Amino acid sequence: MTSYMPKKKASYGNENITSLKGADRVRKRPAVIFGSDGLEGCEHSIFEILSNSIDEAREGFGDRIMVTRYIDGSIEVQDFGRGIPMDYNENEAKFNWELVFCELYAGGKYNTNDSDGSYEYSLGLNGLGLCATQYSSEYMDAEVHRDGWCYKMHFEHGEPAGELVKEPYQKKDTGSTIRWRPDLKVFTDINVPLEYYQETIMRQSVVNAGVRFILRDQTEKGFATYEYFYENGISDYVKEFAGEDAFSSVQFWQTERKGRDRADKPDYKVKINAALCFSNKKQRKEYYHNSSFLEHGGAPEKAARSAFVSQIDAYLKQNGKYLKSDSKISFQDVEDCLILVISSFSTQTSYENQTKKAITNKFIQEAMTEFLRHQLEVYFIENRLEADKIVEQVLINMRSRIKAETTRQNLKKTLQSSNDMTNRVAKFVDCRSKDVGQRELFIVEGDSALGSCKQARDPDFQAIIPLRGKILNCLKCEYDKIFKSEIITDLIKILGCGVEVRSKASKELSSFNLDLLRWNKVIICTDADVDGFQIRTLVLTMIYRLMPTLIDEGKVFIAESPLYEINHKSQTWFAYTEKEKAAVLAELGDCRPKPDIQRSKGLGENDADMMSLTTMNPATRRLIQIEPDAAEATSQMFDMLLGNNLAARKTHIADNGHLYLDLTDVS
Repeated sequence: MTSYMPKKKASYGNENITSLKGADRVRKRPAVIFGSDGLEGCEHSIFEILSNSIDEAREGFGDRIMVTRYIDGSIEVQDFGRGIPMDYNENEAKFNWELVFCELYAGGKYNTNDSDGSYEYSLGLNGLGLCATQYSSEYMDAEVHRDGWCYKMHFEHGEPAGELVKEPYQKKDTGSTIRWRPDLKVFTDINVPLEYYQETIMRQSVVNAGVRFILRDQTEKGFATYEYFYENGISDYVKEFAGEDAFSSVQFWQTERKGRDRADKPDYKVKINAALCFSNKKQRKEYYHNSSFLEHGGAPEKAARSAFVSQIDAYLKQNGKYLKSDSKISFQDVEDCLILVISSFSTQTSYENQTKKAITNKFIQEAMTEFLRHQLEVYFIENRLEADKIVEQVLINMRSRIKAETTRQNLKKTLQSSNDMTNRVAKFVDCRSKDVGQRELFIVEGDSALGSCKQARDPDFQAIIPLRGKILNCLKCEYDKIFKSEIITDLIKILGCGVEVRSKASKELSSFNLDLLRWNKVIICTDADVDGFQIRTLVLTMIYRLMPTLIDEGKVFIAESPLYEINHKSQTWFAYTEKEKAAVLAELGDCRPKPDIQRSKGLGENDADMMSLTTMNPATRRLIQIEPDAAEATSQMFDMLLGNNLAARKTHIADNGHLYLDLTDVS
């Protein structure tokens, strides 16, 4: 009999409750402060230091900030502000360096709503950033110039390493320089890419007008330097981004309001800056608060949605621009042609969390909604021509969206039927294998090619779908017409992965999922003549427009067909090019009888053995993989040859037509 010993239970009593102290409050739980213990958290710790320098500059102390990314992974932020107070603080009975670098919830930004506060509109409010970053560092060096003194302090692993060094400083410049290296014992990854610095600093230059940001990146060859400066802030940024593609002038609006989030709370101030224009080629929405980029928006985004929709809708109704069949516009219809940047500042801020990616202030949302709505109303009254252009484009966007949704629903109905592919698509010949890694789909032209390919294929893994009639030129057709084509919808059914639509106007049509692709290879197999080349190009165009990822992933191939069949006595050669034909004839020499040279017949006239040898058998066939690297060049060529660029097509024919005269039928 086997005895059973119950598992000893862990005790849980009064002594089991512990608290983290000192640097461990961050080092053991960095995600609480920085949102993550990975790369994103490390990036946020860097921004905390940068934000302190930005606050100084915005208060009018220093117009330049330097950030250095060293090759060893350390970072340095230097500003030219007043310098961090480091001396003894009588009120707190501690040195200020202890409070700033070693105490959470200590700083000079808690009285932003008071008239005597050190900072009015501050990015950092919680007194966490500098201390938290110091706690999470392998080391940190601080050098401060202020009041004729130079202060130096060194920290290691979140703790002071040595005493405060205070020396006379004869130069007149002031400011703080912080250099540190994030600790791999705290973060799982500290390799912050250059792109993060570039994007972050660029954004800060946009919302801090007149402040020059200098980024230095150390490499093995020295320092690469990048400068970011927008004299007029967000209005210059919008002008730069829009370029020549805007169809309205750039508007810059600003105001300052005072209010409260709740009746029992004190009033606070909010400053609102907005820059915008309209374009049917570029779109962008960015929201900032106290210089922090609001990735998730929050109150400003809700305000923009409400104000733009209500005011444009009101203008459309007042001027009778809606048709009876029209639906009410949505913000999606507006944002598809809108470039908008809002930068707000407030003396009291409720962030969604410490990472500052959204704000939740009720008063800010209400004040911003009313302000934007009023400014839009005035703008439309004073600029009637621009207003008409804007609302007409919004109407076009709305009608395109509705049309795309209707087309999507119709396409969904078309594709929804039995899972048995042979019952869904006429003349489709499936293969036996269910292993997607082995399955090949041959797209062939017509019933005759279907017959010869069917005989030559390996039924275990090769399937065939014949094209019935001429496929549409998908570059020239609207999506609703494309999806009415039975040939195209049949191909979409067979492929199984759905479609992807990258244009904003019809993005509702997208239903693409590469994991649902039923084939390892999609092989376009056409005759080696002009008609065959045209069909091949049209199929490629369809794939390029409706499912370009298949090209990107290397799933699309062209089966090369021989141009010539050369027979001599009992031997046969296949030449795929004129050069190969010449090489075969040179090898045969002046033989007797003369070799029989036949121009390759259409696929439907080839016997099964020949089709297998030249086209179907993986061991002997020739496949051309459509390379994704040439996607841009392919797009341009497709547009010129098959799109609506008539002028470019005429020029191309005039320049290159003589090269193909021997292929023309002039009899």
